Amino acid sequence: MSLANWKKHIIVSIATLGVVYGDIGTSPLYAIKEINNHLGTNGRSLENVLGYISLVIWTLIIVITIKYIILVLRADNNGEGGVFALFALLSRLKIKGLALASFLLLLSVGFLLGDGIITPAISVISAIEGLGIVTTAFKPYIVPITVIILSILFLIQKKGTAKIGIMFGPIIVVWFLSLSLLGVSQIINHPEIFLALNPIQAIQFILNNDLHLLLLVLGSVILVVTGGEALYADMGHFGKKSIRLSWFGLVFPALIINYLGQGAFLLSDQPLINHNVFYSMVPTWGLIPMVILATLATIIASQALITGAFSLITQGIHLGYIPRMKIIHTHQEHAGQIYVPFVNFCLLIGCLLLVILFQTSSNLASAYGLAVAYVMFVTTLSIFLVARHLWQWSLIKTSLVFIPLLIIDLSLLISNSFKFFSGGYIPLVMGVIILLIMKIWYWGKRITRSKYHKYSSMTMKQLIDFKQKSAIQIPKSFIIMTPYGPKKLNHKIVLLAQILIDRYGLIAKHLTFVTVVMHDVPYFQNKRFQIIRFFDHPEKGSITSIRINYGFMENPRVERELLKLADRNDIHIDLDKKQWFVHVTTMRFFISPQTKFLKKMKMRFYQLIYKNSLSSDQYFDLGKDTKLSIEVLPVKL
Repeated sequence: MSLANWKKHIIVSIATLGVVYGDIGTSPLYAIKEINNHLGTNGRSLENVLGYISLVIWTLIIVITIKYIILVLRADNNGEGGVFALFALLSRLKIKGLALASFLLLLSVGFLLGDGIITPAISVISAIEGLGIVTTAFKPYIVPITVIILSILFLIQKKGTAKIGIMFGPIIVVWFLSLSLLGVSQIINHPEIFLALNPIQAIQFILNNDLHLLLLVLGSVILVVTGGEALYADMGHFGKKSIRLSWFGLVFPALIINYLGQGAFLLSDQPLINHNVFYSMVPTWGLIPMVILATLATIIASQALITGAFSLITQGIHLGYIPRMKIIHTHQEHAGQIYVPFVNFCLLIGCLLLVILFQTSSNLASAYGLAVAYVMFVTTLSIFLVARHLWQWSLIKTSLVFIPLLIIDLSLLISNSFKFFSGGYIPLVMGVIILLIMKIWYWGKRITRSKYHKYSSMTMKQLIDFKQKSAIQIPKSFIIMTPYGPKKLNHKIVLLAQILIDRYGLIAKHLTFVTVVMHDVPYFQNKRFQIIRFFDHPEKGSITSIRINYGFMENPRVERELLKLADRNDIHIDLDKKQWFVHVTTMRFFISPQTKFLKKMKMRFYQLIYKNSLSSDQYFDLGKDTKLSIEVLPVKL
């Protein structure tokens, strides 16, 4: 690799630090504190400290380094990662159990979003708790300050994060370097902590403690690897090489050194202030700067999660699993810079309620981890199927690699399941609600599309015959949006076209049927358009069917694509979009009284979601400068 390429990778790797590693990078603020709290007075004994620090280090090595960095990053969908990219990959397989795996993956979408309201809350409040170390006078203000910071963070989302994002990388670099320095300052005094690098210490800790205590400790160990899913989700933005380079080059060593340092501090006779291991390590003169740096790091971690939630929702909308909602592009050049107002509002309210209800990072930690453990388990299960059926690994090789990982994930899931009644139910309930919405939305779309298709009776051949016989035509170009574009002469045309002909008794000189197709690949740049010219006559006009292809990482901007087509001589679309007549359909549902109760409730729920989701013209970015004709079509369910 050339020097220029290495420089490019290093620059991108620095940019990945804030977005990809913000969450996992702020775990030292609270993870060891929670583990130590479970052990009480025995938490500072040499045997226990070496044991749980070893457990933390080897969890990082196995779950993050081996599973995510080495294995999971291989399972890319044309360079993209994340739950929906993995879902699209699995959808291509023709194997038993696929329906169950797909269901579990869709459920993890909801869990990720539910977990998303806990991460900013626990990260920011754990940073601000450092003020309580400086002086007890700050203690009453920790929650109000956290609420103010989170409110500002969510309120600035609509302004975009491009300018703020430039600072993310350098700040996180300083944060990881500070973690390393703090760790080294303690390790020097107690080098025996290096014994924790031996996995036997972790095994002995597991064997020497009772099951109840072990489950509590494992429930806190997962705090060390929260944010691991971001490695996979952000693969498309930064690439595997940059994510791996930043992990091995800075993040992994800094985390290991800091966790060893926290262990070394616990072996010393130094006092533990407010049970906070991390801030107790910081010299008195450095407390205020460290609180400021930690606050900035946690804000960046929260920002990364918010951006990830926006991206996840957008992908779900494009794949047809999440109802259409308003998506605002905050940067003209970067498609990833988006703002979803409704999601932002829900995350804000959720975060603020959690901070107000739980008050401390320790209380929040008791609610944190169950959803993360579930997502990690389902990810491993899904990659098992990918390795077996897409990578063509043998059953023995796949089992030897993934069964140990599944056992570890299952252990973390079981230990975290005990957090259910202490707050773990929050992301789970949200996940189930989001899954219910997704399933009903997808089901309703399928039902209404089949009903819609049956309404149409005129075929393309009949439309051409009608056009050829028409002595008088409307001297305009009509653009008709259709959910299914006709491909052959015997295919039915959209009902809307027939309604327009029946209403006016005439046909437009140029008819263009436009269908937007969302594919299960991230990007669809090479074959954006599929054009079929059914009829083209210098006097009688034309009939054209155009399919505009998009990947699930792209936003359908139909006006922009139609302008590109208008530049072509073979497509009869006016160059001035103000001269366009765009026709779209909206639906009004009528539910039959004979429908059974449960199915009726399902239909009414879909009706409610449809009513509150974006209309097709808004979703396709139409109507800003174009004349819209919106036809209301009654649909009997």
